Amino acid sequence: MRFTVDRLDHIVLTCDEVEITAAWYQRVLGMEREDYGEESRCALKFGGQKINVRPAGALDWTTGRQAQPGSQDLCFITAVGPEDVVGHLHSCGVLIEQGPVKRAGALGEISSVYCRDPDGNLIEIASYLS
Repeated sequence: MRFTVDRLDHIVLTCDEVEITAAWYQRVLGMEREDYGEESRCALKFGGQKINVRPAGALDWTTGRQAQPGSQDLCFITAVGPEDVVGHLHSCGVLIEQGPVKRAGALGEISSVYCRDPDGNLIEIASYLS
């Protein structure tokens, strides 16, 4: 029987320092931290999704062959406009690499602002244009 994928549930983000990475996503992107499991793993929750934060070199995780800090390009959708995103990033001391610029999102045109997390992952914060 064939099937189709409905949605993305979670991703695993490999990082150098779990505490530094988790704190950045909480402070800059407003995610909620959840520690879970017997190994005290860390997840960052937002909307109906989560990011599991994996320390580089952890042997007890099933992960991709080349999982390394700084190897991800992630796009997050927000309900505020790009000017608000820029203002918030500046207030958090986060360097903006590019934007606002128009891009193609999964549901149409988006306005995107780009920055990097503490591990160097490219973070795109976008909103759908009216």
